[in-house]
Amino acid sequence: MARKVNHSLLNRAKASKKNEFYTLYPDIERELKHYTSHFRDKVIYCNCDDARTSNFYRYFADNFKALGLRKLICSCYKKYDADLLNPSTEHGFCYVYTGRENMIPNDDDITDFDGDGDFRSTESIELLRQSDIVVTNPPFSLFREYICQLMRYGKKFLVISNINAITYKEVFKLIQANKIWLGINFGRGISGFIVPEDYGLYGTEAGIDASGNRIISPNNCLWLTNMENSKRREFIPLTKTYSGHENEYPYYDNYPGINGDRTQDIPADFSGAMGVPLSFLHRYSPEQFEILGFRKGINGRDLSIKGRCPYFRILIRNKNINLR
Repeated sequence: MARKVNHSLLNRAKASKKNEFYTLYPDIERELKHYTSHFRDKVIYCNCDDARTSNFYRYFADNFKALGLRKLICSCYKKYDADLLNPSTEHGFCYVYTGRENMIPNDDDITDFDGDGDFRSTESIELLRQSDIVVTNPPFSLFREYICQLMRYGKKFLVISNINAITYKEVFKLIQANKIWLGINFGRGISGFIVPEDYGLYGTEAGIDASGNRIISPNNCLWLTNMENSKRREFIPLTKTYSGHENEYPYYDNYPGINGDRTQDIPADFSGAMGVPLSFLHRYSPEQFEILGFRKGINGRDLSIKGRCPYFRILIRNKNINLR
């Protein structure tokens, strides 16, 4: 299931614990085409997805044979309260697809869980153990736990995240250690999400599509993965120089490094530490740069310039200095 939004929208979603944001099929298709070589003979698990409505299920079912999949598993959370006075209480459930001609799940194909189907539940974890690759849009409010679980069980994955998730210490340390990285599409490369009827259409790019789906376009989401993609090895062409333009790169008050406001401003001839914006990670190659740290100076406080703190900075070092 899909679940996200932009700074103000995500804050609303986080506060209300609304995680029901459903990923659009074109966005899934646009990203997953870069990973087709990873999927052959693999068991794919979409552990936040109702196979009857999920576009992740639809994509993998549509392309089951072309991708050479072995099995596709989807499982779905349903709020479950053990209440003897409420016999209509719902359970989570799962659906397994192995390539049959009829891709549409029906009630006879659905297997009910004993519990609610939360990705942390015993039943969901058993399915996780059986899988090779996890692909979904997990709940924003539980993203830290979600990523930690995938790493704990040693799973390959491709999941959607809000850009702020890379500032979580649990996530950033994995990026710094070169254990996870950003996918291909970023920001406006993820066009939007379907939201429930009771969710307000905030923002200028929100609306209702031809099928009656309520769509929001936060434009600040990304994909996180630990599967190789072509972009990961591409170097950023550096056209700026530090020498002769020192005044454009002020030093931090509390860290021996310079500040850069844009990724395209990284100088080709500077060998020291430099702070760059979060968007740098979308173009980061571990063969070109080393990540030194995030946000904090040597005194443990936020990086500052003449007493003012720029928005979160990633501290990097160029491993391929060009002394022209």
